[in-house]
Amino acid sequence: MVRAPKSVEVGLDLKIFKISGTWEPNDAEREAAWELYVELITRVAVVPLPRGQGLLREALSSLYSVAGTVRQVLREHGPTVAEPKPDGVYNFGYLAVAMLNFVVRPLLSRWHPELEAWEATRPADRSRAEHESAWPRADELRAELDTVRSVLSQYAALLGTACGVPDLSPAIPKPTSA
Repeated sequence: MVRAPKSVEVGLDLKIFKISGTWEPNDAEREAAWELYVELITRVAVVPLPRGQGLLREALSSLYSVAGTVRQVLREHGPTVAEPKPDGVYNFGYLAVAMLNFVVRPLLSRWHPELEAWEATRPADRSRAEHESAWPRADELRAELDTVRSVLSQYAALLGTACGVPDLSPAIPKPTSA
């Protein structure tokens, strides 16, 4: 059995600011970290969305679901996952809320209405995939999804380390060039 470390180094670049220090997860934080880890490594959050595959709408919906999972995990595990710690030591609650508010929410706030406006112009005889691929801003959104994927991959690695599980990232397809 893999033993979870007592302390984990935190180094996350959220583009807006960096989170740097340590995290000494308690058992409740490790359980919460596992739940969020599984959510991240099985979604477009960290799994690449190659051009010509999938829909951007589905990618945004998947990230929206991650936001819901963060809130659910925080509610279910309660205040124990956000207990105060000494300066420079983070807790799961802070890390999860920062991920939600500085990584996931800005992408969704910007791109959900943009894509929705484009979707509203779809002619009845055009498939969703055809219409979405004709969107002039599709590549811009895909680039931003890639940036967010990179940050969320950092989070996933941190969560996995805190849980003491082997690195599962080799089971995630690597991005392919278009």
